[in-house]
Amino acid sequence: MDRFTRIYSIAIGIIVIGALAVWISSAWKPQVWELDQVLEADPLVSSYPYRFRVVSFDNGVATISTPRSFDVPAYRFLAIIHPNLTNKADNDPQVIAAQQDLIDHQKRAQGLILAQPQVESVEWELDTQWLAARGISVSPTP
Repeated sequence: MDRFTRIYSIAIGIIVIGALAVWISSAWKPQVWELDQVLEADPLVSSYPYRFRVVSFDNGVATISTPRSFDVPAYRFLAIIHPNLTNKADNDPQVIAAQQDLIDHQKRAQGLILAQPQVESVEWELDTQWLAARGISVSPTP
């Protein structure tokens, strides 16, 4: 192998190893996996049609995915998981019960994560990928 090919091969190898190291460090999140297992192990939370999951954990703050926010009202999400609620009024007893069920599951998920010794607080992050996969586009808030 001539000198140029050897130097070129070494440079490419260093770039590949560096990229692999960056990828592994961003994907390797054992604390997130452990917290996510807490949610999956709970029969009440894991039986809900939306899968709440821990998406990040940093300095004692766990971030959990949610299908709703001020940008996405609950009724849009609820009509997806409960098609029988489509076209019902916001004050319909079934819609109110479904909203309360969502609130109860979110509170349960939050409580389970806050009960973990390494967690100091919980934040919520809108699950835009889940919503987009179901035809709901979310415009970013300015």
